[in-house]
Amino acid sequence: RFGVKQRERLASKGEAPHTLVMSATPIPRTLAIIMYGDLDISVIDELPAGRIPIKNCVVDESYRKTALGFIMKEVLQGHQIYIVCPMVEASEVLDDVANVTEYTEELKKSIRDGYGADTSVVCLHGKMKAEEKNRILQDFADGKISILVSTTVIEVGINNPNATVMMVENAERFGLAQLHQLRGRVGRGNLQSYCIFMSGKKDKDTMERLNVLEKSNDGFYIAGEDLKMRGPGDFFGIRQSGELMFKVGDIYNHADMLRAAQDVYDRYGQEIDAKLINKGDDRLYTMPVL
Repeated sequence: RFGVKQRERLASKGEAPHTLVMSATPIPRTLAIIMYGDLDISVIDELPAGRIPIKNCVVDESYRKTALGFIMKEVLQGHQIYIVCPMVEASEVLDDVANVTEYTEELKKSIRDGYGADTSVVCLHGKMKAEEKNRILQDFADGKISILVSTTVIEVGINNPNATVMMVENAERFGLAQLHQLRGRVGRGNLQSYCIFMSGKKDKDTMERLNVLEKSNDGFYIAGEDLKMRGPGDFFGIRQSGELMFKVGDIYNHADMLRAAQDVYDRYGQEIDAKLINKGDDRLYTMPVL
């Protein structure tokens, strides 16, 4: 959640401090830098004890009635639901994009008309005062709210083991890494949890991109696929996505070679630094071992 310049400022504090970067969702830029050897990496690839892998589905608008039925089934079992919308309020420009304000009222009406149930549906967004947001989140944690309709303010720092469904509206408007992060709000206990990615578009490219999330819960796999689609941005600039024209190695096609080069550097790095790097000299040196 930090920008390139912010991370640079943090890393520049003190006298060449060691830097530990922790991320629940490795973004494509991070993955790209790792492959170029800027970072060492350790991976925690196991779920905490008792966790059950999340079941995912990518659907279009035709699935909406079925999705609501599934959500109400979970609510009647005493579980709780997150629904994420891209916008806070309606927009004249983006009239086909879900917003939490209208969505909440429409959902309440749909539940009353279709199920006759008195279900607590509350909205949450970043324009609210901190005190109000904290109260809503506490009520949700205490089980007083069954369905929380929210923007991405719930992306991190929310832990409710009783929440079993995450539905993301207009999922095509979010990046894969962000969707993976949102998905992490459910499946935090020993209950089977589900994530529904509702797409407002059903063209081939959109559905193929979202299907990456349906195939895997692995953040590194998702980051890799996101990298292929979005590009890594500038390795030495501030763009965090976009195409990069490679002059020597292509991160998409030469990943194995880049890892091998990093392994060699890890073995002979001190020798390289001491004998082969000459500041101000732009000649390309090649180690005999290569």
